[in-house]
Amino acid sequence: MSEVRLAAKSRTHFGKGAARQIRREHEVPAVMYGHGQDPIHLSLPGHATMMALKTPNVLLSIDLNGKAQLAIPKEVQRHPIKGELEHVDLLMVRRGEKVDVAVPVVVEGDAQPGSVLTHELTELEVKAEATNIPEHFVVDVSGKAVGEHVTAADVVLPKGVELVTDAEAVVISIAAQQSAEALEADLAAAEQQLGVTHDEKDSEATDKSDKDAKA
Repeated sequence: MSEVRLAAKSRTHFGKGAARQIRREHEVPAVMYGHGQDPIHLSLPGHATMMALKTPNVLLSIDLNGKAQLAIPKEVQRHPIKGELEHVDLLMVRRGEKVDVAVPVVVEGDAQPGSVLTHELTELEVKAEATNIPEHFVVDVSGKAVGEHVTAADVVLPKGVELVTDAEAVVISIAAQQSAEALEADLAAAEQQLGVTHDEKDSEATDKSDKDAKA
């Protein structure tokens, strides 16, 4: 994985007010920690950081005061509505060092007709070399039949990557597609269990609307 260089600035002012001021300057407040060192408080360039974080587990080269430190994102906070970066936690790493990371699982292919695929786990926890973290794992479900499933152990991992997630955990399951009649029956049963009743006037109005539409 290639490195993305980000020019960082040290920051000495903290709190919500200071963070808002940093964001007004189109930068992102961040903290870098690890290797037993005291946390380092930074501000990162907003646009460049946003673009870099589009790649899961991106390897960053943080340039601070003329020195470069490798790091990977550990926690990213975004605005719940705007989606803008609000804060980033970075973990210091070294070349050759292995770290625990969550890697996305991508599904390819189509299961057999009449089946429904459920993506139970969208990512796997693995231990990988910090400078060679996979962007994603691919699972091909082509031709898989109802009742089949893919476990974490079935996912092919690159050489040197170790599985941390429980090997028996189900990643993808294939079930039979439910008919419209079965869906309606399930809905009726759920409504009955919840005590939901339908007004007869509403039913009559619906029937009349259906008849008018057909006429």
